[in-house]
Formats: sequence, structure tokens, C-alpha cells
Amino acid sequence: MIKKASGSTSDISTNSRDLSPAEDPQSDLEKLEKYSGDVDWSYLKPHFEAGSMIYVDPVLDLRAAGLAFANDDKDQVQAWLKSGDLVQPCDLHVEYWVQNKTQFSATIVRPFVLAQPI
Repeated sequence: MIKKASGSTSDISTNSRDLSPAEDPQSDLEKLEKYSGDVDWSYLKPHFEAGSMIYVDPVLDLRAAGLAFANDDKDQVQAWLKSGDLVQPCDLHVEYWVQNKTQFSATIVRPFVLAQPI
């Protein structure tokens, strides 16, 4: 369950009648809104363990990062990776987040989950 910034909640796991993000016919921006929300570490942990979690530095706009991934903007993503604004987190990050009970804004851009601390 993801808590939207508006206060409403959204279950981003799909059921038999929902479409996965890859099959969803909405625009990239509409999908980012639909598959985004506030989460805690327990939601992100399986994605971290699978190697599909990307940490988005707070200096970046999470929506802009999500759109860069959705639009396959390799140059922009590479620039952010090179500058350290996007990072594949490691165990040291996890230790810090768990100790501090960090909350995140997250968005799904398959196959990745982008997460930014709140």
C-alpha cells in the first residue's frame, strides 16, 4: 500500500483487473502519478534485494528522474549516475535508513523502483 502525498492510499500491487505499469496505456506522467507514493523501508526492501532499487538524491525531482527512466533518456540518467544523484544503494545505506526509520517517496518505472527520502 502506498500513501499518496494527497493523503489517499493506493495499492500499487496489481490484482487480476489492474494492469501492470508496463501494460498500462496511460501517458508516462499519468503512470508516474498512479504508481507513486510514500513508503517505508519494508516496501523497498525486496526491491533492494533484487537489485532494482535506485536511490534518487533529494536535489533531484523524483518525477523528473522517473520520466527520464520512462522515456529511456540514457544521457540524462548516465549524467545523474556519474554525478552521484542516482545511486544503487548498498548495505550501509540500508543500515542508516533502518536506524533512522527513513520514509521515502517512491515511484515504479519498471524494472526499477526509484526512491527518495522524505
